[in-house]
Amino acid sequence: MDKKNILTYEGLKKLEDELENLKVVRRKEVSQKIKEAREQGDLSENAEYDAAKDEQRDIEARIEDIEKILKNAEVVVEEEVDLDKISIGCKVRILDMEFDEELEYKIVGSTEANSLKGKISNESPVGRALIGSKVGDVITVETQAGELSYKVLEIQRSN
Repeated sequence: MDKKNILTYEGLKKLEDELENLKVVRRKEVSQKIKEAREQGDLSENAEYDAAKDEQRDIEARIEDIEKILKNAEVVVEEEVDLDKISIGCKVRILDMEFDEELEYKIVGSTEANSLKGKISNESPVGRALIGSKVGDVITVETQAGELSYKVLEIQRSN
């Protein structure tokens, strides 16, 4: 059985929009490129044709990936998130006790994770350690950089 893909509503919407764009816009664009490349004649040495076919393959693979994610999606209703403890769909403010630095993360499913945008997966070491914690809790996380300690300062809705 396929693994459930936990998504926030925002993540679900983003995937649906990307799927729509791939199916409606990008498919037409690439089929036009293939058509134009075919009209140039000999396909055996036609770089534009090969590039367009590669792009078509990539688009179809991404469509398949998104459809599989959506088929197994479980959407977290962020308005119903319990703010007593950390769970998927909430935003947390934590204190890195070693560097005395405050960090803010949104806890999301692995499909939406993007550390550069402050979205960490519930399956990541830090995300896994934070799940279920309450304000005031100190958690310790074993990472590649060693053992890190964080204090939970605040839990809030992410939207």
